[in-house]
Amino acid sequence: MNILFLCTSNIQRSKTAEELFRAANKNHQYKSAGLSAKYVLKANSTLCTEEMLKWADRIYVFEQQHIDRIQSHTSEVFLPKIINLNIPDDYQYFQRELVLLLLEKISRTLRT
Repeated sequence: MNILFLCTSNIQRSKTAEELFRAANKNHQYKSAGLSAKYVLKANSTLCTEEMLKWADRIYVFEQQHIDRIQSHTSEVFLPKIINLNIPDDYQYFQRELVLLLLEKISRTLRT
């Protein structure tokens, strides 16, 4: 399965998720990106493209605003692939609490 993690700038949440699950579960392919061109440029990180959305079998986002942004650019095409983790932008890269939340929320969905 191809799994895409998307947050605002791709420096804390989505980057942590990509690297964590790439190391923990080799059964899938992982990518991550940010949805805000402004913040991605500022952080010199990866901006989400429509090709990435097409590549993904499952898309994890962290907030409702991420779903809204995808929908505003692509209509409802990718909505069936999206799972909202509801994890606010309160964590640093690989912060223990973030890792534990990711393991709890994502591991359940990868079993299905």
